[in-house]
Amino acid sequence: MNKRYSRLSIKSISILLTVFLMVFSISACGTRDTESKAESEFKIVTTIFPVYDWIMNVLGDNPSNIEVSLLIDNGIDMHSYQPSVDDILSISSCDLFIYVGGESDQWAEDAIADPVNKDLRSINLLETLGDIAKAEELKEGMTAEAEESQGEESEENQDEMDEHVWLSIKNAELFVKKISESIIEIDEKQAPTYKENTANYLQKLESLDQEYENIISSSGGKTLLFCDRFPFRYLIDDYGLDYYAAFPGCSAETEASFETIRFLANKADDLRLKRIIILEGSDNKLANAIIQARVNGDTEILSLNSMQSLTTEDYGNGISYLSVMEDNLEVIKKALN
Repeated sequence: MNKRYSRLSIKSISILLTVFLMVFSISACGTRDTESKAESEFKIVTTIFPVYDWIMNVLGDNPSNIEVSLLIDNGIDMHSYQPSVDDILSISSCDLFIYVGGESDQWAEDAIADPVNKDLRSINLLETLGDIAKAEELKEGMTAEAEESQGEESEENQDEMDEHVWLSIKNAELFVKKISESIIEIDEKQAPTYKENTANYLQKLESLDQEYENIISSSGGKTLLFCDRFPFRYLIDDYGLDYYAAFPGCSAETEASFETIRFLANKADDLRLKRIIILEGSDNKLANAIIQARVNGDTEILSLNSMQSLTTEDYGNGISYLSVMEDNLEVIKKALN
């Protein structure tokens, strides 16, 4: 759907990585094998904040022998991220690399194709989901991306997967189990601790999932209206909700069509919605345009957090996957009532 990362860019990174690793391997081949494993220093690298938080919960009091790195740690989201040479080296030399695996992560396959660390393990979240992974959905009323609106529906476009897999708590439980298993494989001595930490965290996820089930099932409404992009399909489907949105997924389009504005305004009126939703960091321009196009009266604008721009600084300030999902539940509860 959105060609966020061009084939030229991927090819350039592949060439750069090949040259870099040739040079690096010449200088490092005599050192890595002779380094004492007594140091027991393992490195885990991930691309997104939710996975970083899950890793830290599995580790508990982070062992001094494990270093965890969050690559996208400057407030941009993964759709805009392009890896540096240092990022590629961090991935290639780490012990465990965890990434989403969608179109925005096409570069990652090149980064792990011929790693410096031949024992590197990797987790592709979309592959982990397998058949339950979802394709992006172009729903009635949405402003399609230019190539789609022009009728260029290639097989690649039709099969583009929704990358926002972390916004399902049910998915999170699956991912945490997989991450825990992989961490135990690289640091077996701490297996009992990691298993206990994992079990405790899974209980928290299960409890929050049940809270979502209870609150949403008892809510008066069942439809959310997003005056924005729509990265919440996994969450919506988990709890049997319906939705309307201005754009599919994290579309690159920035301007909604007049038809989309009119459609969403009419839907808000038909459903008698008191509240509409935007994403964190969005301006209110589109939401305000839809409100102005409504026939009915006052409309409140609420914000849901998709966790695409959170950083380790946010983590240090107490923001976590659970805290954000709890806040999102409060917003959904309010929007449905």
